[in-house]
Amino acid sequence: MPSQRKLGRTTDQRKAMLRSLVTALFQHGKIVTTEARAKEVKNIAEKLIAMAVRETDNFTSKQIKISSAKLDSAGRKITKTVTSRNGRKYEVVDREEKTDMVTVDSPSRLHARRQIISWLYRVKDANGKNINLADKLFDEIAPKYKDKNGGYTRIYKLGPRRGDAAEQVVLELV
Repeated sequence: MPSQRKLGRTTDQRKAMLRSLVTALFQHGKIVTTEARAKEVKNIAEKLIAMAVRETDNFTSKQIKISSAKLDSAGRKITKTVTSRNGRKYEVVDREEKTDMVTVDSPSRLHARRQIISWLYRVKDANGKNINLADKLFDEIAPKYKDKNGGYTRIYKLGPRRGDAAEQVVLELV
C-alpha cells in the first residue's frame, strides 16, 4: 500500500505539485484545491508544522561583529582614497564595525530547518523580494501552535468544480 495517493501523476510531477501546494499554503495561509490533493497536502503540512513546533525555542543568542559600509545622507557608500605601496591611488569603501545579537540554531533545529526547506520552493513577494518560508514557519506559524497537539489545518468543502465536477475544498491554517 503506498504512503501517498498517486493522484494520477508520475512521481516527479506529483512531488512537484505537492511541494508547490505546501509552499502556497504556508505563503498565503489558505489554498483552494481538490479534496484528494488537500488531504495529501494536509498530511505534509501537519508534519512540517509539528517539526517546527518541536524546535521553536531550541536556539541560542550570540554576539557577532558585523562590518558594513558607511552611507551618506543620500544612501550612497562613502569612499576614501588610499595609496598603494607602488604609489598608485585608488578608492576604497569606508567601513564601520558593529556588534549585533544573532540567533544560532541548535543542531536539531538546524536539521529540522533543512528538512522543511527541502519541502518548500523559494518564493518572492509582490515587490520581488525573497521570502524565507522556513523563517516564517519557525517565527510566525509555529509559536501560534505551541500549546496545540496536531490539528493545525482545516478543510472546508466548497462543492463540485464546474468543468469536471471534482470536489473543491479550501485548505487553511487554523
